[in-house]
Amino acid sequence: MIKKIMMFAVAFALVACEGEDLSKVNKPNGGGNTPTGENRNANDARTQREYGRLEFPRLKSGANRVLLHATTNGVLNFAIEWNDTKKAQRWSCYQLFKSNMMKNTDRYKSDSNQYPVDPLLPKTLWFTSDPYSRTGYDHGHICPSADRLNSAEANYQTFYITNMQPQVHGFNAGVWQNMENKVREIASRNGYSFCDTLYICKGGTIDKPEQVLKTVGKGLIVPKYFFMALLRVKNGVYNAMGFWIEHKASADKRLAKYAVSIKELEEKTGIDFFCNLPDNIENTVENAAVNNTFWGLD
Repeated sequence: MIKKIMMFAVAFALVACEGEDLSKVNKPNGGGNTPTGENRNANDARTQREYGRLEFPRLKSGANRVLLHATTNGVLNFAIEWNDTKKAQRWSCYQLFKSNMMKNTDRYKSDSNQYPVDPLLPKTLWFTSDPYSRTGYDHGHICPSADRLNSAEANYQTFYITNMQPQVHGFNAGVWQNMENKVREIASRNGYSFCDTLYICKGGTIDKPEQVLKTVGKGLIVPKYFFMALLRVKNGVYNAMGFWIEHKASADKRLAKYAVSIKELEEKTGIDFFCNLPDNIENTVENAAVNNTFWGLD
């Protein structure tokens, strides 16, 4: 099974490099249907249709590449922006909606290959062995395993090393997990009636030296901060908010204190979130103050 998955992923990578039109990849509940209107900062989606999806932030040039992880049925599972020079990811982005939140499998587990090398990343750009070994840091999922229990293949892909950031265990199993639980609760609230689709972009800070905690082991960058950007759509109405949190052990469940507007999150990270929205909608959702009651935050 794993060999088949790997063979498909490699084939997908080759197709992507040739500029294949990937427009047939999933568009659930309006998930790929970008509203129309003037947009001066959208990604160039002429060679990769996926770059125009709403969960994608503005892509960064230079040493960065986008890894599009699709399952064998042609559905985009999640995407990663990877920095070749730093050997670290800038973010993972993906969607949550009713059908991909159904639990059809258990969490992937292997005694010999728990954190596979990403088949879309040339091995010349990766470490020769697991860089997390003996560092004391968890393999912190960015697209969580618990968000991809709809199929064994989708879940397996979340364990790629490229979808990881080093996290202190008390953070990974504490407040970060609490945030991830809250994101799933938002996406499925009131029997999935609160959202048609929830668009998500998450990561740890690697771009600015002052936002890097340290470098350990074989050059593994430990972010000083982690972030989440959420865009909710319901019947064509858009709302957005972000989380910004320092990377330290905490079991905090009162998450309102970490909530920020998308505009503030962009200023902190230097990332242009939800750039594929028309400018008028993007400006509105970016500048909106976080309504804790609306989002269900304490």
